Amino acid sequence: MNSKFLTIGTSAILTTVMGGICVGSLFGCQLPAIANNYHKSQQNLLGEKTEKINSSILIAENSEEQNRIQLYAKASPSVVAIATGFGHGSGFIVSADGLVLTNAHVVQDSSKTVAVVLADGTQVLADVVGFGSGGLDLAALKIRNQKNLPYLRLATPGSAQVGQSVYAIGTPLSLELQNTLTYGVISRIDKKLGLIQHDAAVNPGNSGGPLLNSNGQVIGVNSAIFNDTEIKRFIGISFAIPTELIQPFLVAVEQGNAKLASERQQPSNSEDIDLPLNGQVLQASLKNGDRTLPNNSYFHTYVFEGKAGQQITIEMDSQQIDPHLYLLLPAKEQLVAENDDISPKDFNARLTVTLPENGVYYLLANTFEAGESGSYSLRAAISQR
Repeated sequence: MNSKFLTIGTSAILTTVMGGICVGSLFGCQLPAIANNYHKSQQNLLGEKTEKINSSILIAENSEEQNRIQLYAKASPSVVAIATGFGHGSGFIVSADGLVLTNAHVVQDSSKTVAVVLADGTQVLADVVGFGSGGLDLAALKIRNQKNLPYLRLATPGSAQVGQSVYAIGTPLSLELQNTLTYGVISRIDKKLGLIQHDAAVNPGNSGGPLLNSNGQVIGVNSAIFNDTEIKRFIGISFAIPTELIQPFLVAVEQGNAKLASERQQPSNSEDIDLPLNGQVLQASLKNGDRTLPNNSYFHTYVFEGKAGQQITIEMDSQQIDPHLYLLLPAKEQLVAENDDISPKDFNARLTVTLPENGVYYLLANTFEAGESGSYSLRAAISQR
């Protein structure tokens, strides 16, 4: 009810009363009370309607809030962080046996085995099993020895619509921020480029995480943000790869399509990167074509699952290069230990370290000087106490 309607109604009542026979003697003293009571009744009516409107808004807001809470509780256990030793990204589980979907750019420069951090903080090993062809920025990982993991389902291809609510879960900026939830709406659908544009906040590290609809179904894989500044951060324009492209990729992975990995930039080192802790001696060579650290020295990456309190001794010996060892805990973005020379007279490298926690560890076997190449032996064992 607007103010104009209130004014018209009051005037009509006053005119009717004053037209009576005994206005002055009988109703003159009551007129202010009648008018006042009417104002009160109208104000009460207005107040009730306002309360109903406010109540409806509050219910809608509470409903949306509850939906977000329920969606997060349902979806977040299936979202993972992916630690490569040189950075991290996000991903999500798409099958109970541990198939994980992420962006190709998250893992394309890593080893064939990566550390995956589950929502509860558990660190597990996953093998890179496929890459999208034709420049499609998707990759698939397979977590080892899993059967009953929670997983996300894909929404119907083509179901995304401009204006619909969307939710992003991932690990922006730091692994300490794992499973961060943001939300927004679909701003635009670019069918030519095959991208969903939305305004849910994503930042570096969110790459590979899911974009969800209100039912907790995946409608896209968050892949990029638009930014025209030197500081690469969210400015309201995010992009995700839609299910129309995700679904065929997953079918190809399940069918074992060998072409999936054909575009991957693999280092020339093809040695098995699993590091046994039983004293077995591994032989390898660092050479031109291997990956390099920022100082242009070559390195190989080895991986093992360790337990808190284990004392590990690792030795790298060579007659041709100056060995250097780094031990990393990628899920914590932590350098656990490093060693260049055993002694001033022994340029080989040896690490003896007590592992700080259960998790996946990366060992970098490195040449100390840029451009050095040559063979080496590597040995790791759990020390007897």
